[in-house]
Amino acid sequence: MAGSKSGGRVLCTALVLGLLAGCGGGKDKGPNFEAMSAEQIYSQGVAMVDAEPEQAIRYLSEIERLYPYTQYAKRALIQQAYAYHQAKEYEEARNSAQRFLDTYPADPDAAYAQYLLALSYYDQVDEVGRDQGLTFQALQSLRTVMEKYPDSPYARTASLQFDVAFDHLAAKEMEIGRYYLKKQNYPAAISRFRSVVEQYQTTSQTPEALHRLVEAYLALGFNDEAQSAGAILGYNYRSSPFYDDTYRLLTGRGLNPKVTGNNWLSSVYRQTIRGEWL
Repeated sequence: MAGSKSGGRVLCTALVLGLLAGCGGGKDKGPNFEAMSAEQIYSQGVAMVDAEPEQAIRYLSEIERLYPYTQYAKRALIQQAYAYHQAKEYEEARNSAQRFLDTYPADPDAAYAQYLLALSYYDQVDEVGRDQGLTFQALQSLRTVMEKYPDSPYARTASLQFDVAFDHLAAKEMEIGRYYLKKQNYPAAISRFRSVVEQYQTTSQTPEALHRLVEAYLALGFNDEAQSAGAILGYNYRSSPFYDDTYRLLTGRGLNPKVTGNNWLSSVYRQTIRGEWL
């Protein structure tokens, strides 16, 4: 009896496995790319780029495999870069865009490929706390778009995004400077705020940087530097709320926002406001 029961279990198991195998064999294994033309694969892949970028990548990569060195393979490569970007697979997007630039440097879509490469860095520059290396890469790539393809439809957008990324770097300097200021490490704070004034003076961070310099210099008793920073702030950003705070801070100590002494801020004032470079 025991042998009979064991044999029954084996037979039952075999039947179940057979049924499962039969079900597995009936599953849709996906499109038969070998039976499709390059145009068919490309059209279906492009149609899915925005809604299903992962699927689009599958289709577009098949064109390169089955129909290399064709116009469809070239077009699929640039679309593949875009699909990777849509899927937020930024490194792969950069690789595809760079492959297109290396293979087709003189193609009309080279400007678009360069812009996609830059965008893959730029879209990761979304938080002040992120790795600043990405921001530098974004700036470099966006500048390439502006300088190498100035007449392309992407140059204007790249210019605007360059300004945003540049502001991002200044914001990082300000974040660190405020940290040092709060910790009363005034020399370290001044170094960061000075960097913003000298290297990122076209960004939106400059008014605050000048105000924070006033705070830090006053804390150290460097009144000439504090007044000079206030003078620059008043000349360039009088409507800024930071100027109101600076003015109250200085006058509360019997000081005025005016250029005084011979320091780096008085030099900035003479050079950038009065145009005296010597």
